[in-house]
Amino acid sequence: MWQVTGQARVVDMLRRSLEKGALAHAYLFSGPTHTGKMTLALELARALNCQAKEPPCGQCEACRKITDGKHADVQIIALNGGSENGEARNRTEIGIEQIRQLQHSASLPPFEGEYKVFIIDGAEQLSLEAANCLLKTLEEPAERMVFALLTTNVSAIPETVISRCQKIELQPMAAGDIEKVLIEKHSVEPQQAKLLSRLCHGGVGWAIAVAENGEMLEQYSSQRHEILDIINRSYVERFGYAATLAGQFSQNRQSVTQVLDLWLDVWRDIMLVKSGCAEAVSNIDIIQELAGLAGRFSLETIRQYIGSIRAAGEQLRRNASPRLVLEGMMLDMPRERKEAARR
Repeated sequence: MWQVTGQARVVDMLRRSLEKGALAHAYLFSGPTHTGKMTLALELARALNCQAKEPPCGQCEACRKITDGKHADVQIIALNGGSENGEARNRTEIGIEQIRQLQHSASLPPFEGEYKVFIIDGAEQLSLEAANCLLKTLEEPAERMVFALLTTNVSAIPETVISRCQKIELQPMAAGDIEKVLIEKHSVEPQQAKLLSRLCHGGVGWAIAVAENGEMLEQYSSQRHEILDIINRSYVERFGYAATLAGQFSQNRQSVTQVLDLWLDVWRDIMLVKSGCAEAVSNIDIIQELAGLAGRFSLETIRQYIGSIRAAGEQLRRNASPRLVLEGMMLDMPRERKEAARR
């Protein structure tokens, strides 16, 4: 039984390919975060190595090993996987050494299963050298070997690599469908399910994870409260917040990226309320706070600041100075006194 939620078309296609023995040697799974790319890749690995009559069963030894990350023939290559000179946590790209290690493993036959499966998580983060190195392996694939490249940004992957893969796009789920899944399959209370289905923006994986781990929602709420609070603070306090985020960026880029996404989410909701579209708001549990902020700023000012947040995220992706970028974002944030003077 395939465990991917909300991607029936994709699952049916892969199942038919398995039944016909017509699998591609390389797949490119693309789509927004939390839409099931990694789940799908692992399910494919289980299906290829499952010992049951109707794969993937999820219960045989091979399936359990893959689930636990202990199967010798299933490898995940990611930005912070492995180590080069002890600096894995500070990498900005998936490096050529990681791909060379993959190539060495790919030159050997499966050790304990039917297929070797290599999953490259965040394929858009491959360095140019690494992508070119991977291309050689994709051009001359060995038997009983499948590659799964996962990405949120296809345009950042060289076309030469894309052309060697079968492209499969995963779509975000509708909020109503996610709400139904949470209630019927995960026993989430209706009010909580409604909130999570909107906060996840179609990423059912995030909604399920939060439903099963209350600490994740507490962390989300804490970060959101900090954002609402800093809007009312002085420039000195705003710069202190920027310095803290910049310090975190050097240790964990993804966590800071997620915070910026939350900033964008909050200000997008403020814009929706200001525009009279409150029914489309994601953060429905703080609608009153959002309405209060919407009343303080003009629609054009809100739009401009959303542009500043997006620009900050793009600058960080291009390796600009985190502190300068985040301080600039704090400077661009509107202040009520300026708004009042314009009216």
